[in-house]
Amino acid sequence: MKSRYNLFKNKAINFRRRGKTYGEIQRLIKQPVPKSTLSCWFQGLVIPEMYRNRLQLTAANNIKKAQLKALHVNKAKREQYIQRVIERVSYLPTRLKNKGVAKIALAMLYLGEGSKKVSSLVFGNSDPQIINLFLKLLRRCYNLDENKFRCTVQCRADQNIKNLEEFWFKITKIPLKQFYKARIDPRTIGKPSKYLDYKGVCRIDYFSADILNELKQIISLIFKGS
Repeated sequence: MKSRYNLFKNKAINFRRRGKTYGEIQRLIKQPVPKSTLSCWFQGLVIPEMYRNRLQLTAANNIKKAQLKALHVNKAKREQYIQRVIERVSYLPTRLKNKGVAKIALAMLYLGEGSKKVSSLVFGNSDPQIINLFLKLLRRCYNLDENKFRCTVQCRADQNIKNLEEFWFKITKIPLKQFYKARIDPRTIGKPSKYLDYKGVCRIDYFSADILNELKQIISLIFKGS
């Protein structure tokens, strides 16, 4: 039984010889001929080189367009998924208003980034958000003596120390007079920085053995209760 599209077979073959893609042929003959039918019609068809090159280029461009479209679709899906996750956990930050919950968060943060084998709090990181979170939780949980803070910038040899200290002063709100002398990594001497946004590591010292011991005990109790 002949296909109901057989009337358009010769036109389709002529367009194919001129390097037209399946989609272009469907639009030119104004018929939704199935690609399986077109493939059958074009078996053994010899396409001149000039048109063959054009066909390959068009196919490559179509693939690129399809990839970009898929990228946008996946990005949109990802954004929708992240939004659902945000909505699911959006209530959690308000729990930090409870001092007990805030102390747990502070202890877990200190567990990951703080020094435990010292006699007072020592916390360091290169991420301003992490430093800011640590200080926000610490100041929320305890009545601090701000004079007990010390800050040290640990940086590369080719970095501007004054600029780095100004940067970390704005993040920590610790006065510059309470900054120790910056520590330069000797391994970086003569080696230019690859990451221009790198602000070094900010080390925070707070002289309180009592707070350190309390955080250690919170961590220990969480370990025992988990």
